[in-house]
Amino acid sequence: RIYPPCDFIKEAKNGNLPNAARAIYEQNVLGETCGLICPSYLCMKACVRAKIDKAINIPEIQAYIMQQAASELANFFIDKTTKSNGKKVAVVGLGPAGIGATAELLKQGFSVDAYEKADIAGGALNLIPDYRLPHKILAKEWQILAQSSLLTVYFNYDIEDYTVLLDKGYCAVIIATGEQKPRALHIKGDELAINYSQYLQNPTLYKAKQKIAVIGGGLVAVDCAVTACISGAAEVEMFVRRGFNDMRITEFERETLLEKNVNINAMTRVAEIKKNNGLLDLYLLKTKFDENGKLVDDGSVKTIKQKFDLVIYALGNERSEELKIRDKFFYAGDLVNGSSTAVQALASGKQAALYLCAHI
Repeated sequence: RIYPPCDFIKEAKNGNLPNAARAIYEQNVLGETCGLICPSYLCMKACVRAKIDKAINIPEIQAYIMQQAASELANFFIDKTTKSNGKKVAVVGLGPAGIGATAELLKQGFSVDAYEKADIAGGALNLIPDYRLPHKILAKEWQILAQSSLLTVYFNYDIEDYTVLLDKGYCAVIIATGEQKPRALHIKGDELAINYSQYLQNPTLYKAKQKIAVIGGGLVAVDCAVTACISGAAEVEMFVRRGFNDMRITEFERETLLEKNVNINAMTRVAEIKKNNGLLDLYLLKTKFDENGKLVDDGSVKTIKQKFDLVIYALGNERSEELKIRDKFFYAGDLVNGSSTAVQALASGKQAALYLCAHI
């Protein structure tokens, strides 16, 4: 059964938080995680209350319900209602898509061997700063799923050739490795900058950097800028090709940037990075939308922003491998659909698992 948000909200209003949490968990095993980071343009956009006054903050309510019902989560343990169907599937990648696929396969009675090249589950979710997603919450939700006796997990396990998995006797393989390659700047001097993944994996390495530039205008760029502020940077500037109101972020992120006094250089493209006495200078061009709505340089002379200690580029990711159609192989998440939210990736993993169930 699919539970719309009004169902779990009704249960919560009636004081039955365990039932509300169960309704959420049956659809989303990362209910609190997704509630904390889900953007307002998904379920809130569809909220009919917006036609009266304003949309209900459904993600916040979802996160609250899961938090308050934390002691009940163990009662949702998958094995209590599921018996093995005698089939085994391999899942490669334990980001949200891989977790979604794993959860659905376990519900259907499959034994699952999950392979993850990192030492923890969560994929790109582990790069989200604590101020948005406390990592203990993600770990807690994963541990509930990890209790299943039908699940075996292999961490620190990098697979270069997925076809070898078919020799291990799996009836199918779901590949949910995501877009793992940070999108490059492709400008002169780009080797002087670091990518967002390098920064967010261990921002304490760069704590001494006082003047930081962030190139990009999406959510990951915001995470870098805000993390730099929290880490004590004296000055943080963002360089965004779009206008401030055109940035693909929510109102919460816009307010956070303003609150942290991040200087946003909108309608600006970084054209070159140069070293200057141990520091970094950025050569900039203004941008504009042409008559077709495409972003182009406006033809103005380059301007310079000088003396940055660190330049971070956060332009999102791209696929590092080509999808190869093979019998018994199924793909899910950003690897298929491109960059998406956690809840969209998790849903993609569930759909891949259900498609597998119908065809194996």
